Amino acid sequence: MSRINASPALRILGLDPGLNHTGWGIVGVEGNRLAYVACGRINPPASAEMGERLAFLHEELGRIIALHQPLEAAVEETFVNKNAASALKLGMARGVVLLAPALAGLSVAEYSANLVKKSVGGHGHAEKEQLARMVKMLLPKADASSADAADALAVAICHAHHRKAAQLEKAAS
Repeated sequence: MSRINASPALRILGLDPGLNHTGWGIVGVEGNRLAYVACGRINPPASAEMGERLAFLHEELGRIIALHQPLEAAVEETFVNKNAASALKLGMARGVVLLAPALAGLSVAEYSANLVKKSVGGHGHAEKEQLARMVKMLLPKADASSADAADALAVAICHAHHRKAAQLEKAAS
């Protein structure tokens, strides 16, 4: 986990769900300015049973939320796998990733991978390396030591750019 002290008015938790590795990143927002707060990767023990892995993921997300006090969360929607068993396992992890911030009272938005890539990388088919470079440009103090953490920061940045529209859409429905 890497962290920098910052106290912006709004903190957004971005999440890139996975059963083996879940990336997380927190971005501070003040007006149109973004500030890096923290990021990391949660690695549930691969040798543990499914229930234990999901509980570990939930506990770590709860710890991160309590420590950094984000007010909103954003989760990347998952790409549907051709392998049904893998898709089901990823779906279980994604459920925990959606549940943990909701239980903490955070509003949780969801964004497609293409929208995240378009919002941060300039087009919907940006490669992971390009996305990581753009995250570093937008958040120069970010120390994303893994692609999962960089992806999670990208999700948080995407939410910072689209949150007002999402709130208006939600209020209208």
